[in-house]
Amino acid sequence: MSLFQFLKSKSFVKQLIIAFVAFIVFSFAVVKWLNITTNHDQKIEVPSLEKLGLMDVENLLEDLNLNFVVIDSASYNPDFPPQSVIEQSPEAGSFVKADRKIYLTLNPSGYEVVAIPSVFGKTKRQATSQLIAVGFRVDTAKVYIPDIAKDVVRGLLINGVDFNTGDKIARNSVITLKLGDGEGAEKEEGVSDDIEVIETEEIE
Repeated sequence: MSLFQFLKSKSFVKQLIIAFVAFIVFSFAVVKWLNITTNHDQKIEVPSLEKLGLMDVENLLEDLNLNFVVIDSASYNPDFPPQSVIEQSPEAGSFVKADRKIYLTLNPSGYEVVAIPSVFGKTKRQATSQLIAVGFRVDTAKVYIPDIAKDVVRGLLINGVDFNTGDKIARNSVITLKLGDGEGAEKEEGVSDDIEVIETEEIE
């Protein structure tokens, strides 16, 4: 039988049909397997985790078959509860596959503690700029004490308590400047400005 006759034979056509059907079945099986192993058709909407604590985050994501990783702690934000989520990636409303990791940024438990810089002997303006640069707030009210230098820092107060250079306090603390009044030391009460002259007899 020649090749041309074989190609026209029922046997060849039958084998061709069987091969085509087998290819279709195989392709369908492969696609089905990929769907199962890669969750191709499964899409989970990422919930909003903002302001939630880690325990609530864990319970919520576990129910959705999602995982999470804490990647960083941001600067303390008083608008968020301590140790709660400030940012997340992917964002809320995104669609992801099961077992996807959600990356979280948490709010610290409080403001960072930093040392008070050296501002003693500096002018009010210099000290204010330096304290603000570190992260403190400077009270608009000032306390003046007797001193020959006017508006020069002679002390620092926080809630009425004296603090010194190097003391560590939380950022965002309100510091009151204790400044010289430029008028010098106060006269002690009851002490006269007059010099008393005491005459003594000459001893022979």
